[in-house]
Amino acid sequence: MDAPLSINYLEIPVLAMAPTKTFFSDVFGWQFVDYGDSYSCFINAGINGGFYLSEQHFDLSQGAPLIVIYSAQLTHTLAEVERAGGVISKAIFSFPGGRRFHFKDPNGNEFAVWSQ
Repeated sequence: MDAPLSINYLEIPVLAMAPTKTFFSDVFGWQFVDYGDSYSCFINAGINGGFYLSEQHFDLSQGAPLIVIYSAQLTHTLAEVERAGGVISKAIFSFPGGRRFHFKDPNGNEFAVWSQ
């Protein structure tokens, strides 16, 4: 059930749909439902959302919000991100509450992964 006045969906720009879906499926186990060639909904990601084709990308240097993904095995997830073609933009570091790293997906979008 959707909670009133809560964030419940994200839409993320991507340059190419197929490599994006492969990356997030391989690294994080996300699943997808396609709505035509230019939009794919991701499920099984903690929050639902969609990837849409765009020539834009986002990163913190542009003032974009940071999408943070939780992992129980931070170093393993970092290795999987690199194996799948992601680029580590900030190595693992500590912050109040845990540790995290930042990466750019194949589209150049910046995400973070954290663990306790």
